[in-house]
This record gives sequence, structure tokens and C-alpha cells, in this order.
Amino acid sequence: MDDNDGLKLTRRGFMAAGAGTAAALAVSLPAAAQSTPEPTPAAKFTLMVNGARHQLQLDTRTTLLDALREHLHLAGTKKGCDHGQCGACTVLVNGQRINSCLTLAVMHEGDIITTIEGLGTPAKLHPMQAAFIKHDGFQCGYCTPGQVCSAVGVLAEIKAGVPSHASADLQSQPEASRAELRERMSGNICRCGAYPNIIDAITEIAGGKA
Repeated sequence: MDDNDGLKLTRRGFMAAGAGTAAALAVSLPAAAQSTPEPTPAAKFTLMVNGARHQLQLDTRTTLLDALREHLHLAGTKKGCDHGQCGACTVLVNGQRINSCLTLAVMHEGDIITTIEGLGTPAKLHPMQAAFIKHDGFQCGYCTPGQVCSAVGVLAEIKAGVPSHASADLQSQPEASRAELRERMSGNICRCGAYPNIIDAITEIAGGKA
């Protein structure tokens, strides 16, 4: 037997000894230290969505976005980045727009939630939906539900006198100028680049000239 054969045997022996030691340690661990699955933290709660009550029992870590899409089957609310950066998941909660991917469903018991399905129907469109169609404020359409919900929320903010970074005077009623609308809609990303048409649609509903 040459030196190389001896080296191979030594390596094999080392590996075998290591495996045996690991197995022995695993067997000797007390039961409390071994990995056991933890119970899912679930809760029962009610969501009011588009005028209907829904009784749910979900993992408390379920986001509002996933509750809407996966459990209530309201697929109009889109999952984009899932990090609150694209706005595709925008819905209205008590009239205010939020990113539904950044909030937990269980937090919204008692709130009034409106998704794109609750704004209008194909037979009776919401004015903002009709304006988006008129001005071709979409191309692929994936971001459109979030854009429409956000646009409705933007006009509610302006009507309520909530200023933005584009507001010249924080003490006076903001106007629905194109600069204001661009600033307020900046959290909704349209990768198709239909931004001018989107602003035209919102401007028309705001009472300005598109």
C-alpha cells in the first residue's frame, strides 16, 4: 500500500467518525431541545369589504392583501412588489388609500374596506373608472386597480384640505393641479408609462381641464 492509499483511508475514516459523532449527539439531545412545529397563531375576525361582511379565521400574520386575494377571492387588488413601493395593492380603508400589502388583515375589523370591485361594475362604472377608460389611462392594466383606488383617495385628500410636498401653502386649501396630482400619485408606479393619461383622467374628475 502506497502513501496515497493510506491518505484515502484516513479521509474515509475521518468522514465516518464525524457522521457517527453527529448521529450520537442528535440521539442524546433532550426532547425539549428537538425541533417541534409551533401552532399557527390564528384569530377569528370580521372584515367589511365592499359593503359585505366576511367572517374569517386566519393566521394573524396574513396581510390585508392576501386576505382579499386568497381568502375573499377579490383578485382585482394586485400584488406587485409586496413591499409597499409600487402601489398596485392600493385599496381604500375608511375612505383613505393604503397599501394593503403593508398592513395585517386582523387590524381592520370594524373598518370599511373598498377594493376596485366595490367602486363600480361593468354596467355602472365609477366616474374615475370611466375617466381612465376615456383617457386611456392604462396599457397592460395590471397597475390600474391600484391607480384608480389611489386616484379616488387623492381627490378625497385634496377635498379634505390635506397638503402634500407640492403644496405651496400648507394653510390654504390645496388645488388639484397637475403638480399636486403627480406628487400624490407618485407612489403608484405604471411601468407602461401611462402617467400623462392618468393625470388627464384625474384632472377631469377633479373638475379641471384635461
